[in-house]
Amino acid sequence: MAGNKKEIKKIKEAAALQYSPDKDRAPKIVALGRGEIAEKILESAEENKIPVYKDAELAHTLNKLDLGDEVPPELYQVVAEILVFVSSLDKEYGEKYGKRQ
Repeated sequence: MAGNKKEIKKIKEAAALQYSPDKDRAPKIVALGRGEIAEKILESAEENKIPVYKDAELAHTLNKLDLGDEVPPELYQVVAEILVFVSSLDKEYGEKYGKRQ
């Protein structure tokens, strides 16, 4: 019955984080979405030249939280990896365009 097999389509999820080491104890969730809203979050990031780190599992986990929530301690390791990724992009941008981020 291979012809009757339903195709499972994953719904895209997205989350946006904000972190200021001087002000925040941990990164905060500033946007969450599934489906079309997730697409809008990603479009906005692209339009504003905000780096996007793709991790479907993390996006799914973060979508279980609420806007304004701090990232919980059990996710610090993976979020730290994202911060390193963004920091390296900032450094590359600065070297390429002569600006410090």
